[in-house]
Amino acid sequence: MLPELRDIVFLDIETVGCTDQYNTLDDRLKAQWERKAAFLKREEDATDEDLFYLRSGIYAEFGKVVCIGVGMLYDTESGELGLKTKTYCGHDERALLLEFKDMLEKIDSSSVRLCAHNGKEFDFPYLSRRMLVQNIPLPIALNLSGRKPWETPHLDTMEMWKFGDYKNFTSLDLLAAIFNIPSSKNDMDGSQVNHVYYKENNLEKIKNYCVSDVVVLTQLYLKLKGMPVLDTKNIIQRA
Repeated sequence: MLPELRDIVFLDIETVGCTDQYNTLDDRLKAQWERKAAFLKREEDATDEDLFYLRSGIYAEFGKVVCIGVGMLYDTESGELGLKTKTYCGHDERALLLEFKDMLEKIDSSSVRLCAHNGKEFDFPYLSRRMLVQNIPLPIALNLSGRKPWETPHLDTMEMWKFGDYKNFTSLDLLAAIFNIPSSKNDMDGSQVNHVYYKENNLEKIKNYCVSDVVVLTQLYLKLKGMPVLDTKNIIQRA
């Protein structure tokens, strides 16, 4: 394995609103959501309650993490690249964040790099904010406050695809399509996570979706580096 691939942790998170019932928020949070919703209403014609159900999960102040999928490359016995994946999933956000932190701290913190799609705008800051809300000291890998951009080692496949162009967002699913990588969006997509969690109570479905995104992310990263994609027989999924 190339040294540049050895310490990359491929990462995807799934988030939902902190509650499915807007009316259960305390008065202070309701007031803060009303301010946020005032801006969102310029884009969508919906009530505060509807907007909270649809959009709260994407904001760390009003959401929570329910699943973190990770993957690391390894050398197979045949000399090919393989991928080992694992998920941290559950209703207890603090517990799964602590498990994830423990995993990061077992890896050499001086060399570990996280990789996600739009990770620098979403996954990395969301995880950091939710850890602080849960009174969890940040691991070195996520303690990025005050660092200059060139001091941050983490990777973002959307940033890699932009080549310096910041005009628009390009989804992981679109890049998977143009590179002919099998999609993770078979049974659900990201917009349905809140519904699957609160209405279907199906955490297992979210977990499977999350780890599938990790596989797609890894394949995309290899494509962007001009390398062959992984053979599916070399992808090991662990609970």
